[in-house]
Amino acid sequence: MFYDYAVIVGYFLLVIGIGFTFKKMAAKSTSDYFRGGGRMLWWMVGSTAFMAQFSAWTFTGAAGKAFTDGFAVSLVFFANTFAYFCGWAYFAHRFRQMRVDTPTEGIKRRFGSQNELFFSCALIVFSFLNAGIWLNALGVFTSAVFEADINVTIIVTGLAVLFISVLSGAWGVVASDFVQTLVVAVVSIACAIVALVMVGGPVELVDNFPSGFVMGPDMNYGLLLVGTFVFFLAKQMITIMNLNDSFRFLNAKDTDNARKASLLAMVLMGIGSIIWFIPPWASAILYPDAAVAYAELGNKAADAVYLVFARNAMPIGTVGLLLAALFAASMSSMDSALNKNSGIFIRSIYQPILAKRNKAVTDEHLLKMGKMLSFISGLLVIVMALFFKSLKELSLFDLMMSFSVMIQVPILIPLIFGLFIKKTPSWAPWVTVALGLFVSWFVMNILTPDVFARFIGIAEFTPREATDMNLILTIGAHLVITAGFFCLTSLFYKEENDRYKEQTDEFFKDLETPVIADGEQDDYDRQQRNKLGSMVMYMGTGIVFMALIPNPWWGRLIFVCCALIIFLTGVLLKKSAKPTHALA
Repeated sequence: MFYDYAVIVGYFLLVIGIGFTFKKMAAKSTSDYFRGGGRMLWWMVGSTAFMAQFSAWTFTGAAGKAFTDGFAVSLVFFANTFAYFCGWAYFAHRFRQMRVDTPTEGIKRRFGSQNELFFSCALIVFSFLNAGIWLNALGVFTSAVFEADINVTIIVTGLAVLFISVLSGAWGVVASDFVQTLVVAVVSIACAIVALVMVGGPVELVDNFPSGFVMGPDMNYGLLLVGTFVFFLAKQMITIMNLNDSFRFLNAKDTDNARKASLLAMVLMGIGSIIWFIPPWASAILYPDAAVAYAELGNKAADAVYLVFARNAMPIGTVGLLLAALFAASMSSMDSALNKNSGIFIRSIYQPILAKRNKAVTDEHLLKMGKMLSFISGLLVIVMALFFKSLKELSLFDLMMSFSVMIQVPILIPLIFGLFIKKTPSWAPWVTVALGLFVSWFVMNILTPDVFARFIGIAEFTPREATDMNLILTIGAHLVITAGFFCLTSLFYKEENDRYKEQTDEFFKDLETPVIADGEQDDYDRQQRNKLGSMVMYMGTGIVFMALIPNPWWGRLIFVCCALIIFLTGVLLKKSAKPTHALA
């Protein structure tokens, strides 16, 4: 256990170092603090876009689902991959071309100031709830590892995230995301290789998986599995490529870098959709009673399966590295949420209030308020995580899916369909959200899977089938009713009553106009490569010392290989930071 603690302490020191390293780059203006001034390179933006969809929930709730149900969990992440492909093809560069600092400023340009205020409030509340679930997932896993109190774990981790977000803003958030992507990658690949060796290869993994690898247990209808995947595609498209989540690409230095960032996120997500889940799939064969080891977690017991694998199959010290990856994933999701919320509140709520009162305000004052808001936001996320800790009757997978489908989708439907349906009355977005929340309630309480089963002549669904059917019914209802309603509101649009027409036309014009980096960008590029190169080299040096831990030769070799990959990445970044001189 000493080695695991040492690894985690080393990781936290690295994260704190990142915060201090990028502090000056975020101290110039609110634009720098909230989105890095729109000067970030594609590999930084792509890593933060990837990590935004990758929280501790992936290693806990999703891993637990993989352990019990097999291949089906990958469908969610394949849908993420598809969404990022669409981002590369259509959305990412257009988000950057909105020419705003916060996502709600984009909403204002598209729908007007009234909708800006409505969505600002709704999205801030939603973000607190979402980040609370992420932090709760980390608390569940970490408490099982160290037999520590979940409350203490949640509070300590939450405060660490709060520190990074307040200190260095978007620069620190995105830089830490890049480093954390490397941590997640090396841990996942190392665990996947060992898992495949132990089960005898991928063919043996598929053939020997209990209850069937593709269908899994309690699933009698293959068509239901296909339907779930199809509706996952629609759901993840809505929840990733919308005006709110455009914040991932607002940081990019230009149009081309925004597209490349989405392409990188697509590749990472596509590969990870398989690699992440090889250890829990193998654990179903190697350690079929893994969940019993943590029965105190109730229905969340299977969510600790990654821990069981790391403790039983991996060399000493891997649990600490795995925990570092978990901290990385959760901290990435949370610090992005805190930074975004701060920007939304300052630009779309606080600043307009001052403007209405004719109060002059400096950018320096707004920057100070932004940091204060990040601090308060961090405290509220910790409170939400402590609340979700009490919901032991729900697995983390079901908690995340239910929350996302029933609340997130209705809020985001106008924010993606509004990019295609141009002529809508000013009341259309918020009325659509209200209707969508009613649709969610209706499916939950009236059009339940049991009711639908009787309607189509099936006696009853298994619990797993009922969960998937509920997801299909909810998403289907939102696509038909909620999204359909928003599109039909164009019938009520009257140009003479649209006071935002000129603003909206300008928005769509900018949406198609490329952003080109200015002459100062080269210096920012070198700073990013140089600073991150140093931090990555430090991390690689730290991991190489893990080879000194008493382990079998192959365990030491794993740490050496991981360290070399990370260290060489840092060397390449440092080398690329050197200015190039034209030949005389």
